[in-house]
Amino acid sequence: MRKILLILLSTLLALSILAGCAKSGSDKKIIVGASPTPHAEILEVAKEELESKGYELEIKEFTDYFQPNMTLDTGDLDANYFQHKPYLDDFNAENKTKLVSIAAIHYEPFGIYPGKTQSIDGLPDGAQIAVPNDATNEARALLLLEAQGLIKLNPDAGLQATVIDIIENPKNIKIVEIEAAQLARSLPDVDMAVINGNYAIQAGLNAATDALAIEEQSSLAAETYANIVAVREGDENSEKLKALVDALKSDKVKQFIEEKYQGAVVSVD
Repeated sequence: MRKILLILLSTLLALSILAGCAKSGSDKKIIVGASPTPHAEILEVAKEELESKGYELEIKEFTDYFQPNMTLDTGDLDANYFQHKPYLDDFNAENKTKLVSIAAIHYEPFGIYPGKTQSIDGLPDGAQIAVPNDATNEARALLLLEAQGLIKLNPDAGLQATVIDIIENPKNIKIVEIEAAQLARSLPDVDMAVINGNYAIQAGLNAATDALAIEEQSSLAAETYANIVAVREGDENSEKLKALVDALKSDKVKQFIEEKYQGAVVSVD
């Protein structure tokens, strides 16, 4: 009986190891979840760098901000690349996940894009401005509006600011909270929208050329909201994930970002 039990336990252990390998990939295969633009595009360039080091990169695209983290948490991804650390911190707190950042790769400046109104000076009293409805990105959008003199926020709110922290609103602007992926589509219905860099790019907008205003590279937002590579806690020292980071920080990838996005995406040193 003891021998049978030992055989059963050994079989179960082997199966669990195989299942784990199937889920998150072998030591030479890296499965990464990413937003289509620019993250998956950047990963395609990194893929070439990884192949030269003997690694296979599989990219799984997601069009929302929730599933890439949940899929990483369940072990079906080795890493994801789509978010900034404040968003990840909030996600961990709300969903009891244990995901960590292992590197900051690039920064996407938020921009204020014209809808019904074509200039900031031309905003009418009671104008509607759409902003992302998730906590960290809404604060970032409000800070950009404040930098343009459109509103004033409670100075104690900082990166936690919401509409209730608006203490001055001389033009009686109505802040319309919309899911980030829908902001570009909202432009015909609002005076302006503050749009996340990746969603602006997907909509054919470029922060450097189409936005009425963008975040300064020296701003608090620029320093805080760099897009990161996230992994499960405990995987920080994985050799293949270190190889992934090295590829994403390579000169080849940096050159691609500079030439492809023309300032709409900026590499982080």
